[in-house]
Amino acid sequence: MAKIYRAYAPASSANLSVGFDLLGIAVRPISGESLGDFVTARELDDNERGNAGDGLLLKTEGRFVSKLPEDPRQNIVYDAYQLYADRLNAKGLKIKRLELTLEKNLPVCSGLGSSAASVVAAVMALDAAHDNFFGTRGSLELMGILEGKISGSIHYDNVAPCYCGGMQFITGEGDDVSESVPYFENWYWVLCYPGLKVSTAEARSILPAQYLRQDVITFGRRIGAFMHAAHMRNEALAVACLKDVIAEPYRASLIPGFAEARVFGSALGSLATGISGSGSTIFSVFTDEQKAKQMQEYLQRQFIANEDGFCHICKVDPVGAYVETIER
Repeated sequence: MAKIYRAYAPASSANLSVGFDLLGIAVRPISGESLGDFVTARELDDNERGNAGDGLLLKTEGRFVSKLPEDPRQNIVYDAYQLYADRLNAKGLKIKRLELTLEKNLPVCSGLGSSAASVVAAVMALDAAHDNFFGTRGSLELMGILEGKISGSIHYDNVAPCYCGGMQFITGEGDDVSESVPYFENWYWVLCYPGLKVSTAEARSILPAQYLRQDVITFGRRIGAFMHAAHMRNEALAVACLKDVIAEPYRASLIPGFAEARVFGSALGSLATGISGSGSTIFSVFTDEQKAKQMQEYLQRQFIANEDGFCHICKVDPVGAYVETIER
C-alpha cells in the first residue's frame, strides 16, 4: 500500500518588537482555520516523469499560488528537494523520485514566515518520505540553509517556531539552534496582513549599518528583561519590554496605516502593537477577546488595502509543524 506524507507548517511572527532576529512564535487562529502551508509527498510510479528533472514532479495550489514562480525550478520546494538529494548523496544514498505538492496559503513577503513555512513543510515531507533519515536536528539545519537562500543570510526566528512550535529564542550557541521560552497563554495576537508586499531584503536595507550605543544597551536590557519576565510569569514586566528600537523606527514608513493602527489599539487597551517580522503584517496583543475582535474589525475596515489582505485573532501554537501519513 502506497503512503502519502502531508506536512503542515504554521504561520509565525518574528521579532515581536523586543527580539529582533532572536525571538519568534508559531501562531494559530482561534477560529480553528489553518494558517500555514502544506507540502504533500508521494513516490512516483515508474512510468511517471517529473517537471523539474526526472526525479521531481512539483505541483502548486492554494490561495496564493499565483504569487509563486511559474518555473518549478525557481520554487523553494525544488531547492529543498535538491539540497536533500545532495545531503543523501554525500552519505552514499539516493533520493526517491517524488511528486511534491505545495499548497501555498501564506502570502509571500508578508511578515508571517511564508518562506519558512514552505521550507519547513517541504523538508518535513521529504524526511518523512525517507523514514526520517535526518531527524529533528538534521532537518532544522536544512531548513535554516534554505531560508537563508531567500533572506540572504540564515535566520531561524521564523523557522524554529514554525518547526518546533511555541515561542523560540534563537541562541546561536552550541549545538541547539533555539530554546523554548514560556509564553503567556492568555494573550490574543491580532495579526493583520494588509495585502501589501514588503520584501525582507528591502526591509533590511532600510536599517542603519550602525546603531547608537544607547540603542544597543536598550535592546539588550529589554530582551534580557523580557526573557526573565517570561520565565517568572511577570506579565507587567514582559509588556513593558515590548518596544522596538532596532527595526520599527525605520520600517514603520514602509507600512501605510501602521501608526494609526497603533493609536487605535492603544485606545482599546492593547498590550502592544508592532510589526510582525519585516512586515507588512502587524500584530496587536490583548488579554480581552472582545477587545481583540474590535481591533480585528478596525483593521479589516481601515488597514487592509486589497483582496489579498486578511486579519486573524491568534494564540501561540504550541505544536508547530507536523506530518500526517495517508495510506492509499
